[in-house]
Amino acid sequence: MLNNQGRPTNVDNVNSNVSQSNRSALLPSEPLIFEVGDHNKTGVDLPATDKDYAPRLGKFARQTPVNLPGLAEPQSMRHYVRMSRLNYSIDAGFYPLGSCTMKHNPRLNEKMARLPGIADIHPLQPQSTVQGAIELMEELGRWLMELTGTGAVAMAPKAGAHGEMCGMMAIKAAHKASGQSHRNLVLVPESAHGTNPATAAFLGYKVKEIPARKDGTVDVQAVKDALDENVAGIMLTNPNTCGLFEPDVIEIADAVHEAGAYFYCDGANFNAIMGVVRPGDLGIDAMHINLHKTFSTPHGGGGPGAGPVVLSDALAPYAPLPYVKRDGDKASLVENQDGSDDHLGRMSAFHGQMGMYVRALTFKLSHGADGLAQAARDAVLNANYLKAQLSDMFNVPYDGQPCMHEVLFDDASLKGTGVSTLDLAKAMIDEGYHPMTMYFPLVVHGAMLIEPTESESLHTLDEFIGTMRELMTDAKAGNIDRFVNAPMKAPMRRLDETQAARSPHLRWNEPEVDAAE
Repeated sequence: MLNNQGRPTNVDNVNSNVSQSNRSALLPSEPLIFEVGDHNKTGVDLPATDKDYAPRLGKFARQTPVNLPGLAEPQSMRHYVRMSRLNYSIDAGFYPLGSCTMKHNPRLNEKMARLPGIADIHPLQPQSTVQGAIELMEELGRWLMELTGTGAVAMAPKAGAHGEMCGMMAIKAAHKASGQSHRNLVLVPESAHGTNPATAAFLGYKVKEIPARKDGTVDVQAVKDALDENVAGIMLTNPNTCGLFEPDVIEIADAVHEAGAYFYCDGANFNAIMGVVRPGDLGIDAMHINLHKTFSTPHGGGGPGAGPVVLSDALAPYAPLPYVKRDGDKASLVENQDGSDDHLGRMSAFHGQMGMYVRALTFKLSHGADGLAQAARDAVLNANYLKAQLSDMFNVPYDGQPCMHEVLFDDASLKGTGVSTLDLAKAMIDEGYHPMTMYFPLVVHGAMLIEPTESESLHTLDEFIGTMRELMTDAKAGNIDRFVNAPMKAPMRRLDETQAARSPHLRWNEPEVDAAE
């Protein structure tokens, strides 16, 4: 007979109020591979070196030991598997990083990206052998232009910052072509992503900061007052980095265009409005779109990424190469200048990241236009649910309108407790959560920026809300040990982050052996 004395499986008998401490079982620390291995051992057998081989290397022959650890294959495999288990991922739990759109990656997208004929193609193949890939790029570009209401798209940029550079280079080329190269000033709101002023400065522009109003949105009058014959454009994020939709964006765009400048929109927060609002209808001239965020492809770890840039009709002639051109039933990539000096030339060695293209197009096709709009609305709903459930305990610095895809809190509610935003974030690690985005945007003191995306269920959000309320309750009750000593359950305790950033030890050195031993 089967054992029927186990725990009940009836859903009515399941306790959903599980203590958050059950989420915090983290793995022990893993030693460095140098500490696991031994210099005197090797995991492979190699034949003796031919005595005539070393002289052939001449000055390139190694004069010192390799200084690498020797491990058997099982040791090596286990080390890296244990290391991988220390990573926090969206597949492991809720990832509330604001401004990052850490959403679930449907496995259908991965399956499509690994199909034979897609995963194994090479960018140097003759175009006649990759017609399907070129058609896919064209369709993805068409979706992007339709969603944004723009007239052209550059597919090659690798990620957001690369896309910013592409868009701003197109603006610079347009001004050069019209004899206005003297325009050397770019306006950037003070709440912008740090890449915005960095990109403008990298391209030789001067940057002028535009202040925010008390409600967290861009001061329209400050924009108008800053506009003159030297302004090349404005770089504005909408929805902005305070999680708010810019209500005067059309007025800003009209003023910028009237001054002979262009409007670059940072598309990092497009997930909040995709399928609902077309940025082109708001007057933007260029905008990058992070495929690896908005359209749910693997995000983080340094790549891969994709940041296509959509362009208005005014900037379309200055798009970089390559671009897709259709002649009847055949599509091709134009990879050489056609006699015009307007194109920027190539921005990358090849055509972009095909795996990201496939995943993004799969996401769009599986959702459809109505599904994308629903996803955006659900992302906004989830953020506003967090705001409604936590605003009695966490201060909302800008509360004049509903938030968009992310909710912004500050540290005003922690005043007098001895607990900082950093302390609260470290305590979240002990509860099994990746911390939210901290101290950004810079316009808010002790900022806590949380973006739940549309992926998270009501149950997950309620668990998170319960944890955050419990942490704030403890902070106000004076239980600061829980915070200033956190994380206490993570493999590594709290580091001196200033020293770690300024005096990093990036190379392992074998410990010196005491001669007396």
